[in-house]
Amino acid sequence: EMEAKYTRKMQALRDEMDLRRKTEIHELEERKNTQISELMGNHEGAFGAIKNYYNDITAKNLTLINLLKEQVEELKKKEAVLEKEKADVVLQNKEMTEPLQEAQELVAELQKKLVHYYRDKEALMNSKAHLKITQKELKDLQWEHEVLEQRFSKVQAERDELYHKFTKAINEVQQKTGFKNLLLERKLQGLLSLLEQKEVELSEVISASNLDPSALSLVSHKLEDVLSSKNTTIKDLQLQLARVCKAHNDMLQTFEAKLTAFGIPVDNLGFQPLSFPFSGQ
Repeated sequence: EMEAKYTRKMQALRDEMDLRRKTEIHELEERKNTQISELMGNHEGAFGAIKNYYNDITAKNLTLINLLKEQVEELKKKEAVLEKEKADVVLQNKEMTEPLQEAQELVAELQKKLVHYYRDKEALMNSKAHLKITQKELKDLQWEHEVLEQRFSKVQAERDELYHKFTKAINEVQQKTGFKNLLLERKLQGLLSLLEQKEVELSEVISASNLDPSALSLVSHKLEDVLSSKNTTIKDLQLQLARVCKAHNDMLQTFEAKLTAFGIPVDNLGFQPLSFPFSGQ
């Protein structure tokens, strides 16, 4: 029963597939016939167009050939006329050969003169252009010279003014510094003299009085404190003196550098700046 069932199904499937194949074959044949008909129609149209195209070309060529034949006939007629005119011209040329030679010689001479004229004209134009450039350069140089003269005068005035200010400033600083150094030195000398005097007085007092060792030790300690304070004061004064001398020497170096920068020799000051030594030198 199963074999008979599947045999029936197989037969039905075969029938269905045969029907589908026949249907597809029929559709393919219809499409093929349609394409063949289209191709034949297209070929016939293209053949007709090509036939018409070549017919038009043939007609145009025939027309062109006829036209060219007419033109050839006209050209032959013109050629005959030109041959006749040529003979006349040759005869006239023979008659005009000698004047032509003279005219050619004259033209050659005039051409030589023209070449020289153009050469001279170009040289003249170049000279004029060079003269204009030279005149412009001369004007520029004159203007630059005038500007440089004005700047030089201004720089000279500024240099003189600056030289006067520096000279005045250095004189004032030297006077102030010298006066301050003199005061410090005198003060230091006075303190040293006072110290020596006090030491002498102290020695005299100690030798004159019969103090006990404890009192003498107390006085000695007080005296050492006073001496230490005076020594500190002397060191401070010496430090101040060294600072003032260094500031003075730095100012002199700066002044000389400025003079050198402005091109003024130091010898033009008219005096020798005083350079103070540092303490211990």
